Amino acid sequence: MPLRCHHRPSQPARALHCASYANPLSLVRRAFPLALSASAALLLSSQILAQDQESEASSTSVLTPITVHGEATTVNDAYAGGQVTYSNRAGFLGHKDFMETPFNAISYTDRFIQNQQAQTITDVIAATDPSVFSNGVTSAWSETYSIRGFDASTRDVTFGGLAGMAPYYRTSPEMFERIEVLKGPSALLNGMPPGGSVGGAINLVPKRAGDEPLTRFTTTYMSDAQLGGHLDVGRRLGDDQQFGVRFNGVYRDGEGAVESQKPRIQMGSLGLDWRGEQARLSADLYSADDHIDGPVRGINLAPGLAVPTPPDADTLINPNWAFADTRDKGAILRGEFDFTDEIMGYASMGRSETNYTYNGAMSSLVLDDQGNYRTSIGQLAFDVEKTSAEVGLRGHFQTGAVSHAISVNATHYEHEQHDYGRRTVPGADWVTNLYDPQWGEAAEFITPHIMHTELRLNSYGLADTLSFADDRLQLTLGARRQEVVSDAYSVATGARISRYDESAVTPAAALLFKATDRVSLYANYIEGLSQGATAPMSAANAGEVFEPYTTKQHEVGVKLDLGDFSHTLSLYEIKRPSSYTDLETNIFSVGGEQRNRGVEWSFFGSPLSNLRLMGGIAYVDPEITRAASDEEQGNQATGVPDLQAKLGTEWDLPAVPGLTLTANATAMSEQYINSDNSLSVPGHTIYDVGARYASNLSGYPLTLRATVNNVTDKTYWAMPQLSSLALGAPRTFMFSASLDF
Repeated sequence: MPLRCHHRPSQPARALHCASYANPLSLVRRAFPLALSASAALLLSSQILAQDQESEASSTSVLTPITVHGEATTVNDAYAGGQVTYSNRAGFLGHKDFMETPFNAISYTDRFIQNQQAQTITDVIAATDPSVFSNGVTSAWSETYSIRGFDASTRDVTFGGLAGMAPYYRTSPEMFERIEVLKGPSALLNGMPPGGSVGGAINLVPKRAGDEPLTRFTTTYMSDAQLGGHLDVGRRLGDDQQFGVRFNGVYRDGEGAVESQKPRIQMGSLGLDWRGEQARLSADLYSADDHIDGPVRGINLAPGLAVPTPPDADTLINPNWAFADTRDKGAILRGEFDFTDEIMGYASMGRSETNYTYNGAMSSLVLDDQGNYRTSIGQLAFDVEKTSAEVGLRGHFQTGAVSHAISVNATHYEHEQHDYGRRTVPGADWVTNLYDPQWGEAAEFITPHIMHTELRLNSYGLADTLSFADDRLQLTLGARRQEVVSDAYSVATGARISRYDESAVTPAAALLFKATDRVSLYANYIEGLSQGATAPMSAANAGEVFEPYTTKQHEVGVKLDLGDFSHTLSLYEIKRPSSYTDLETNIFSVGGEQRNRGVEWSFFGSPLSNLRLMGGIAYVDPEITRAASDEEQGNQATGVPDLQAKLGTEWDLPAVPGLTLTANATAMSEQYINSDNSLSVPGHTIYDVGARYASNLSGYPLTLRATVNNVTDKTYWAMPQLSSLALGAPRTFMFSASLDF
């Protein structure tokens, strides 16, 4: 068996000036344990390097030459431990080695997804990454997470690099072989996302048939009574196995860990591919129906009330007869062609549709200290059709001692959306109590047509990565022009009633220096884009249209690869503008700003042959630096803990071959739930434990998995979308059995 070489050429970056923090003493105090741990890791690596060099010098004359047969890594090669990959997709720059990526990025493998028993994308990206925050709420109407302190919209998740092709509100991950997370804004790399997310970008890579035939069936159970199954079949056909077919089918249904809440998922996907000597073609088709009876919407507090004591963790506060149903289907085609050894072209196009219906709480307001609250019901629906495409070239050439990696691409995204419903249903409200909720009857479901909108995004990007000194120093320079056109139409007449038509250019620069084969230093300046606002009719400048909001990030970092165990330490500042109406002049403007300054330390890999670790610590200061009122300015942004620490462990028990013990811990500080920072929910720590056993059943590989999430049944409040408080998930038992045959 060939020996896989874990060390790849690397490089460091020229130090960039790091802006001073508003409160440096506070930052140093909070981040000191992180920096100390990272410094210790770096010191350890330098000692290892010195010992390696000493050993080489002393043994040169006595050791006979040894020939090592290397194996080239591919985009699917897993790092030591098998939980993440060597490479990360950096948008239209293509796949880059972890140590040659001048951004903070991570790519999770299919193996990690399976072993997490993940049912959503959030279960994967928030499990061990300290820069990703999840409120812990189960079966809300949408997944919810933030990256580097900024909310990330599920609408901005890309499928094979294309915007708008992933399921709209929640994604079951069984049809993907990798989930890639790029932290920070990425307008140059990916174009402006439809939902305007700036804290990070998530890309889902569909499964492809492997060289070995696969037929795997997995049965699942989740407390209290949810059962499910997943069939995964892959085959390659043809004389040279050039044709590939991969099918995934999933069904889960039954009551979950929250009483009277019943999530159901039906999903089927088909991945087809053909690979020739110079060309590669692929097609992906999927259909998914995500349905929840008793979805979480959350509650708000009447003015003057303190945060109430949370009820039991398995309490469903919103009506059990309520439902949220999201039906998604999509198709994507992609082709790649190698014009020469140095130039590759690609094109892809996708089409997807989403149909959504919701009948349930629109608002629930706590009225007094006894926990009495009023629920008001709304009924909503929308249909949206999306088209997404990209075309591009990547090439390499040499000018003297400098090598160039050129990337050029154009992207197109458009959608047409029709909204229906009523946000309040007359007479459909009642008063009940948090600690013994009772609900009125469901109202007749009536959803009149209320809105028709269209959005078009076009962008054109160009970047060049210049490499010097045998590729140890790499400088990436680029820019992207983004065009945004949004129209709103009258439902009654069909006439256009408003238009948003603006454009912006977003430059970026990134520097990476491979100090040694194990240490890379990097720095970047990159921007993000969100659609600008239009002044409301109540403002003195009603109707004024503003250019797309430009978010700016400065980041510096160091990456350490010890061969089987890697670390990343990053410091960053992200400034995102916002809009408001001045309280004195009544003029609407882009005068607001949130500034997030943070430091992150993360690690992954296998420091010992039978041990895998992944986690880290992240501190972020999400300050409102400009706001409409003095009371809000200088405060911390809502719903974001300033400190998170996570640790995921897997230990292969030496005494019992095939048995792996697992554990996960997530700790976070308090989060404010109102803009004046007068109310907050306390920090908490959640523990998960589990085990996995790999064996054979009549000669067929069998893997059994068991996990207890929130093993202490911790009861805690979290801040969901569109309201102030919701309950985190209670203790949850999960079991699965996977059989390959």
